[in-house]
Amino acid sequence: MTLKVIGGGLAGCEAAWQAAERDIDVELYEMRPEKSTGAHRTGDLGELVCSNSLGSNLLGRAAGLLKAELRLLGSMLISCADASSVPAGGALAVDRQRFSDFIQNKIENHPRIRLIRQELTEIPESPAMLATGPLTSPKMSESLKALTGEDQLYFYDAIAPIVHRESIDMSIAFRANRYDRDEDIGDYLNCPFTKEEYLRFREALLTAERIELRGFESAIEGGVDAGKENYFQGCQPVEVISGQGERSLAFGPMRPVGLFDPRTHQRPFAVVQLRQDNLAGDLYNLVGFQTNLTFPEQQRVFRMIPGLENATFERYGQMHRNTFIAAPLLLNDQYEFKSRPGLFAAGQLAGVEGYAGNVASGLVTGINAARWIKGEAPLELPLTTMTGALLHYVVHADLKDYQPTKAMFGLLPKPTDGVLRSKRDRYAYYSERALEDLEAFLQSG
Repeated sequence: MTLKVIGGGLAGCEAAWQAAERDIDVELYEMRPEKSTGAHRTGDLGELVCSNSLGSNLLGRAAGLLKAELRLLGSMLISCADASSVPAGGALAVDRQRFSDFIQNKIENHPRIRLIRQELTEIPESPAMLATGPLTSPKMSESLKALTGEDQLYFYDAIAPIVHRESIDMSIAFRANRYDRDEDIGDYLNCPFTKEEYLRFREALLTAERIELRGFESAIEGGVDAGKENYFQGCQPVEVISGQGERSLAFGPMRPVGLFDPRTHQRPFAVVQLRQDNLAGDLYNLVGFQTNLTFPEQQRVFRMIPGLENATFERYGQMHRNTFIAAPLLLNDQYEFKSRPGLFAAGQLAGVEGYAGNVASGLVTGINAARWIKGEAPLELPLTTMTGALLHYVVHADLKDYQPTKAMFGLLPKPTDGVLRSKRDRYAYYSERALEDLEAFLQSG
């Protein structure tokens, strides 16, 4: 049997690779570049639309633990991310183009994977996997509605702007990671604000012209409200955050904690951080600065950031609508549609949030699709692992306030042997337990 995987994003590519590595013939369908999404810029496999960061690499962080597990599980995409990484402190950030190139080379040269550049508008017969991502085409969305009998849930996601390094005023911006005192050490560029500069900038954000978002509806009671701007928690536009209080930005994406301006030797009132976006180091993205301002307003307002007065933009920020299904209603623990055996869903379409979470979903679902074809028992990872807990939670969440979910320590079972008073102690315990349990699980066969 041939497994058809629809979608050449993170989840789809990882799933196709994992199934092919288990001697399953795979047809991987990607509609780009024949048909674009409006948010993608290329036809490359695994293109990162939003940030170039896959999140923390530190074991004391949930995202870091998830990536450590994925390395143990043999993730192809995480190996590509490691090979294309750029400086980002404790995070794993990548050169977007090199990352896509690595993925495409792996997929195109696998003897059991056939890459087909074509839009599928109908859901294929089993065995198949839907990994069409948050930007699922309208025709495929209609096919999903026909299959599930439920309208899709939507939320708006946002993309941060990217500026050219040569246009940044380095007499104002300084290089440092949080808590580093030597300005010559650090992977981030930091644009410091005085209180007066911050207040003027916030006022400009509040009054700037935005692109109007169209309303939408959800047929699932208690879901997203029709006509309301809804954003995933980690992707709120800065102009929305700015309206949540005078210091909402200074305590959010513009927090200055752990940074000292070398000109004043003082902590700034607020700061905008810029992260390297490519290996050449000539592009930087504004960290946490997702936005829905019009392009002319972005140029006007973001040039009020100290050090970016003459910034030139490689890409402006924008909003796009993300699509995901009601996984707790529609999928079983193997991410298989309850109504159609052998049809799987993976990635953001299935309600998994975050780049590494999408990779994890694709990895496990790809393995289970291969096992389904072979008539083998599905892979069921320990719930003490971040991968196992994340994928379990998504299909068991309460539909009342269901939203896509990313890796977080709150998904893991609480400690049973003693009291761990600090977060650091708890997170270290969770990470050590998860990796020990995963290694034992893998050794047990």
